Amino acid sequence: MKRREFITLLGGAAAAWPVAARAQQRVLPVIGYLGSGSLGSTAYLLAVLRQSLAEAGYVEGQNVTIESRWAEGRYDRLPELAADLVRREVAVIVLGATTPAALAAKAATATIPIVFGVGDDPVKLGLVDSLARPGGNATGVNFFIVELGAKQLGLLRELVPAANRVGPLVNPSNPTNESITKDVMAAASAIGAQIDVVHARDSGEIEAAFAALVRNKVGALLVGADGLFFYRRVQVVTLATRYGIPTVYFLREFAEAGGLMSYGTSLTEVYRLFGVYTGRILKGAKPADLPVVQSTKFEFIINLPTARAFGIEIPPTLLALADEVIE
Repeated sequence: MKRREFITLLGGAAAAWPVAARAQQRVLPVIGYLGSGSLGSTAYLLAVLRQSLAEAGYVEGQNVTIESRWAEGRYDRLPELAADLVRREVAVIVLGATTPAALAAKAATATIPIVFGVGDDPVKLGLVDSLARPGGNATGVNFFIVELGAKQLGLLRELVPAANRVGPLVNPSNPTNESITKDVMAAASAIGAQIDVVHARDSGEIEAAFAALVRNKVGALLVGADGLFFYRRVQVVTLATRYGIPTVYFLREFAEAGGLMSYGTSLTEVYRLFGVYTGRILKGAKPADLPVVQSTKFEFIINLPTARAFGIEIPPTLLALADEVIE
């Protein structure tokens, strides 16, 4: 090769180096996901989130990255996991649909956009200024699950009218437990039922709570909305079946796991909305300008094999109300 040709070739290669370097250094925006449970208990919901993001134009591995952090049912880990995502400088934080995760993320950053899902009033929780104009760095979905205690208790009473003693199971580590308890107690008072509240903060306390229900001869159980119980739903359903306690749950996933019946919001709809809002934020929308979405899709599910195992005949009125009857 002649010297002039070599210099020309070298110059062309040198000119191309910055372009190649810039291509290699191109960093994809990162979505930080903070979950109260585990990947195993939530994988199908993350698939819904990814599909919704794809419909918004964001495909993981192509033009966006997702990093997940899991508390494994331990709410005390959430603040550090949220802080870790903040240190990672993610573009947006998406939260599993629990109040403790939302509060942890809100406390960790006032600048990184947050997409939350909570069953209690997000204004009362201090997450937003108002539903229409959130005003800060957080917005998301409000799915009214905390206010369903009266409806759930009514369904339970219709199914087992002889059960005058009902035991709501709540997690005292969750700020929404007070609202759930108050709602159920007011509803119980109206129908003359006695309430025997039991608490659980972890899997061991769930076992102890069921032992207390049996010891106190509680005739029926209402499982309060909480991420720990969702994460440990197989354990909760198994214990309710083992001890023969008719139970109403707050999500269809419990009935699908063998629970007697459930009445509550649709988590798949909530995660679809997560993807919609995350996509809008990645395109430049500000959480302060995105109204909190109020999800009003509710589902009533009955598990017939479990009813037969309990020796319970489902009244025709309940069967007619059900959105789905698992055969």
